[in-house]
Formats: sequence, structure tokens, C-alpha cells
Amino acid sequence: MTFKRIGIIYHPLNKAALELGKEIEAQLEGAGCGHWLGSAWDGDKLKTQMAGTDLIITTGGDGTILRAAQIAVPHDVPVTSVNLGKLGFMTELPPAEALALLPKILAGEGWYDCRTVLEAELVSADKKDQPDRSFLAVNDVVAARGSIARIISVECHVDESHFATYKGDGVIVATATGSTGYNFAAGGPVLHPDSADMLLTPILPHLGRSYSLVVPEDKAITLKVSTNHQATLCIDGHVNLSLATGDVIRIKTSRHRLRFIRLRPPDSFYAELDHKLKGNRNT
Repeated sequence: MTFKRIGIIYHPLNKAALELGKEIEAQLEGAGCGHWLGSAWDGDKLKTQMAGTDLIITTGGDGTILRAAQIAVPHDVPVTSVNLGKLGFMTELPPAEALALLPKILAGEGWYDCRTVLEAELVSADKKDQPDRSFLAVNDVVAARGSIARIISVECHVDESHFATYKGDGVIVATATGSTGYNFAAGGPVLHPDSADMLLTPILPHLGRSYSLVVPEDKAITLKVSTNHQATLCIDGHVNLSLATGDVIRIKTSRHRLRFIRLRPPDSFYAELDHKLKGNRNT
């Protein structure tokens, strides 16, 4: 691993995240590394910084990583992170040890933790007004009701086969990385991070199947929405688009992967999972 230019992405509403970002910036300056610093909420500006970037360091929580991933994944740039959030399922470095441990990462002592990423294509029923749009998702793709508490209908296909039509609050398609998030809250199972499979999990279905389906990585999932009121497509919790009757979301695993650089042992997932799922903060 050789890192000549490093980007630091911080959570803009977390004062400590910016302060630590500046400390990391000073450390990189002293080590002779090229660097840049930017807000996780300024995606368009961050994209202009990616040319020649070898590594992204985030200061924040899992949400900051998800935003940074939108920038890093298309360029195959690895990510490491300092946990200034709550649970920190994806984060790596404790804030008190970040400056001491960072030289180990820069010296190539870490290992790559590669995660499956989803590609989601939104095909609008009214193509005249809305062209097809594509997105990358590290955690999940969610088709759900909007602010009005009424059910929507989501017809689900795996490849060409109809699996179920859910009437309820919506449907989650999650990666292994996202399996500990909204999917878990909705009653779905947890997948090991190495798994490339997808999870199809209904959200509070009415008079229907309430279990999740594990979908192999080489399959595609299609969701078709039917609703008489507001519905939403949510990508990784921060990209939100309105859905209308007849809209279709096509989901498959991407050729891209999100690469984390880790220092902790590869089997630490098992030791930490129960601790974090009980709501304990990363320490």
C-alpha cells in the first residue's frame, strides 16, 4: 500500500469531527503526504478532489462513511475511518488512538476488508418526465411509504420469477454490510460481512410473508411500486426520491466493491457483533 494523496471527509455537524480532521491533516503534512479536507455533505465538491487520491479517511460515524463511499467506490479508493458516531459498525479507529494508529495504516500494516455494493436503477413509469437513474448502495435500497401512514404495494421479482407482492410499509434490499441496520430492525437476519448475498426484507407486511429471503449475488431483484399516496426510494439513508405507481427499481450486485483498510483482526466481527447489537457504543 502506497498513499501519496489522502482525502479527509468529516461530518459537518460534529465539531469534534472537523477538529480531528484538521489534526490528521497536520499529521499528513508532517509525513509529506498530499491531502485534502472536505465535508461529507458536499458531494459534488468532493468528486472534484478524487483525481489521484489513494485513500479516504472519514471522521464521523457510519453515515459519514456511507456518504464517502459514494465518492470512493467508483474510483476503487479504499476507506478507513475514525468513529465519532454511535455504534460504528463500519468504523475502524477509536478517536483517542487515531493519530497514533494512522502511521501503521500509512506504512501498509493494514488489510483490505472488501464489501459488496449494490447497483440500483430507478425506471420511472413516466419516462417523459424522469429519465432512468442509477445509484450505488453500500447498506440498502428501500422502497417505502412516505410521511402518510398508509400501506403501499411492492411487487417483488427475483430474476424473472415473481416472489411476492408485499402490502405494508415497504421493502428493504440489503447487503451484508447493511444487514445490521434497517434490515435488522425490520426483523431480518445478519449476514457475515464477507457474504456477497442480498437480503429481501418486508417492512411490516399486512397479511403476508414476514420473513426475509436471502438472494444469491448472481441474481437480480426487481421491485414495482403501486401506491395512491406518497412513497419514497431511499439509498443508504441519505439519497431520497419520490416514487409513483408503476415505478420500477432494478437491483443487482455491482462489480465495484467498497474496500476498508483494517487494523483489527479479521475475526473481530464475531467478538463485536453481539456487543454492538445490544446498543453499546464503540470504544
